[in-house]
Amino acid sequence: MPEGDVVWLTARRLREALAGRTLTRSDFRVPRFATADLRGRTVLDAVSRGKHLLLRVEGGLTVHTHLLMEGRWQIRRSGPVPRDHRIRLVLANAQWQAVGYSLGLVELLRTAEEDEAVGHLGPDLLDPSWAAEMAAGAAARLGEQPERAVGEALLDQTRLAGIGNVYKAEVLFLRGVNPWARVGDVPDLPGLVELSHRLLDANKERHGHITTGDLGRGREHWVYGRAGRPCRRCGTRIERAEQKGRVTYWCPRCQPAPKSRG
Repeated sequence: MPEGDVVWLTARRLREALAGRTLTRSDFRVPRFATADLRGRTVLDAVSRGKHLLLRVEGGLTVHTHLLMEGRWQIRRSGPVPRDHRIRLVLANAQWQAVGYSLGLVELLRTAEEDEAVGHLGPDLLDPSWAAEMAAGAAARLGEQPERAVGEALLDQTRLAGIGNVYKAEVLFLRGVNPWARVGDVPDLPGLVELSHRLLDANKERHGHITTGDLGRGREHWVYGRAGRPCRRCGTRIERAEQKGRVTYWCPRCQPAPKSRG
């Protein structure tokens, strides 16, 4: 599933191609909105909210999409649309067209009602107004469920929005926190949140999630995708296991198991 930085970059590219221009093509290929027609309306903005995309259009309308596991947007010069059963939405102007493939969610709603779609989300880690106060607020939301495993809590978009499986594993490694540690036992939740923000912010304008600072192929991550290989810090074998339906990675030495509370 694309993480918050990928969605942020997608929103920027949609904004560059569509904002300020009048739509000449509007093709919703989902049953509920198959008759919707936005032609003749000007696109006002495209913004990300966690892993959600909001494309605001003249007349008080918003196109709300979510990439889920396999979705993507392709921006190309206006022209014939490819024949592909995976296409869910096409929006175009005289210069550019945006083609949405395998979008997990496509809906058209009133801009004034955007909160009904994304109001449940926690603080957005890539909010342009991000500050220490937002990190503290996100940490407080995480802290509301102290018995929950932190690896599970970080993926809950109602706590904070934007983290996916890659950043969950990498942030916990960098902070030396085991994925199964209780939220209430994590010593510095604001620091955990702030590091999450810094990593997403550092990667938002490029492809790939680089957490080691090394752009070399195969050297981008500390633990994610490295099960069975030696830890880059201590040499211990990286472990992999399922946690609430998602795979997680960790170093048993750098991220020791939480002590029993029994």
